[in-house]
Amino acid sequence: MLKSSVGTVRRYRSATQHLIDFAGEIPAHAISADGFALFLRQREVSPNGHQNTPKRRLRDKGVRNILEICRSLYAYANRARHLPPYTENPFAVLSIDRMRIEDAKSIFVFDQALELGFLQQADDWAFPINFVLAKTGLRVGELTHLLIEEVDLNAGWLQIRNKPDLGWQIKTRNERSVPVIAEVVAILKHVIGNRTSGPVFLRPSFRSGNRARLEGDRQQLAVELKSRTETLSPPPLRERLIQIARTVWRDAGAIKVERVRISFMRTAAMAGHPQATCPKSWRHSMATLLQDANVDPLIRQITLGHKPTGAAGELGMTAVYTHTRPKTQRTEIERALRLWPESLAFSQLWLERQGCRPC
Repeated sequence: MLKSSVGTVRRYRSATQHLIDFAGEIPAHAISADGFALFLRQREVSPNGHQNTPKRRLRDKGVRNILEICRSLYAYANRARHLPPYTENPFAVLSIDRMRIEDAKSIFVFDQALELGFLQQADDWAFPINFVLAKTGLRVGELTHLLIEEVDLNAGWLQIRNKPDLGWQIKTRNERSVPVIAEVVAILKHVIGNRTSGPVFLRPSFRSGNRARLEGDRQQLAVELKSRTETLSPPPLRERLIQIARTVWRDAGAIKVERVRISFMRTAAMAGHPQATCPKSWRHSMATLLQDANVDPLIRQITLGHKPTGAAGELGMTAVYTHTRPKTQRTEIERALRLWPESLAFSQLWLERQGCRPC
């Protein structure tokens, strides 16, 4: 787990804490997996780790995830000889992979009419963010950490890159290029304006022309982060380093992911869809639209930045020998996005209202 993201480490830590709470004084090799599963069914947690939210029972998917982590934990303990000789993995006997998921949270997927209704309710700060999410399939964290230097407005491409020097990395670590159509380019031009560096999307307080406390490109921001950490003794651990990196992003004007989620929920409620609570719905909708348009699965995987399952992915050796040309990727993505022309036309109307020339 040492090389996993901090978020993944936190999830593993939470899962093992459930096991610690259940075990008490029971030795590790005497744990009852069945008893632990029953314990989890009665466990109440705060959704998403937010302390102020009402607690609820763990969902089926959460229970399965915790059991899978515990199974991996015991497998590692056996390999590292942390358990008595011949101790079996108590979680190996559970049919974890066959557990039914009956109470999973429903996923909200937009169609053309729902997308248009949502965007029409979005305020001037939220509209560009949600429009770009809808038309690119970016993860919210990728959008909030997108730098101006990673946007090629002339060619119409976004470069999604890891930024370990700024304390941020892509969820799957897979860097990629995402094509953007003319309407998205026009929105990005309006958002960026005359700026030449820094995050593409800024907090609402900067809409009135206020300048960020910290300005500069990626290299300059990395120098600032280094200056904030090199004087610390002893050197900060990775989690503390990421916390300091967030202060650099904050001072550069970057948006918090949580702020995007709150804005999404507010806009969805105004559009009459309070059940839509996660901006990841745009990513689900983009993937669904690409499927409806019969876009090649490999192009979908490349564009959305999904990590292949297995050494060569679901396509086997075909994926190894196939090299998608950028022109092919752009053509296929644009063909799919233009199946929903109403929101594209509305983006041009929105630009006119802002006093900008549409594309």
